[in-house]
Amino acid sequence: MTDTQISIMVVDDHPMWRDGVARDLEAAGFLVVATADSVGAAGRRAAATQPDVVLMDMHLPDGNGADATTEVLAGSKNSRILVLSASAEREDVLDAIKAGATGYLVKSASAEELYEAVRATAAGQAVFTPGLAGLVLGEYRRISTTPAVDESVARPTLTDRETEVLRLVAKGLSSKQIATKLTLSHRTVENHVQATLRKLQLANRVELTRYAIEQGL
Repeated sequence: MTDTQISIMVVDDHPMWRDGVARDLEAAGFLVVATADSVGAAGRRAAATQPDVVLMDMHLPDGNGADATTEVLAGSKNSRILVLSASAEREDVLDAIKAGATGYLVKSASAEELYEAVRATAAGQAVFTPGLAGLVLGEYRRISTTPAVDESVARPTLTDRETEVLRLVAKGLSSKQIATKLTLSHRTVENHVQATLRKLQLANRVELTRYAIEQGL
């Protein structure tokens, strides 16, 4: 998918920031199909435009980004939510991810970091500002309750290497970054990712990230 094919909605209640981000994205070649300043407006406009990526602020006048994420996904289930917020508070990050957000970027990110995050989000990758991925994994383990396990259902067995790659995927690393870190070829990393997806019967990297969080990997 090229940048001009990635449709985006920007949700923020500060007009100067919202309009500025929308202009920057359009200038960079992305397709901004809508903007919204509240939970209600986000839900309505997402349903009408079906954006590929929604840039979501966490603090809105009629609720928060988690509420808006739930509202957007109810009417536009294929949209991917990338939070873009001034807040890096753990409650905000966890609430957003549990509501269905794909990633979380703080507003101190550079324009190029934002563009790369939008591209990665559109491609189904989980994207986090450095440091937040570890927070998500650690805090989710601490506060989440362990679901009852059906002992009659055998869990898929991953190899040590597949587990290692899965942990790095959950931290938001790309296949290229994982390949460099583990001294593997890009193709080998992709093969491990695809094998893990098949074993776990998951569809994409976002679901892999959520699986890793739920399993405390």
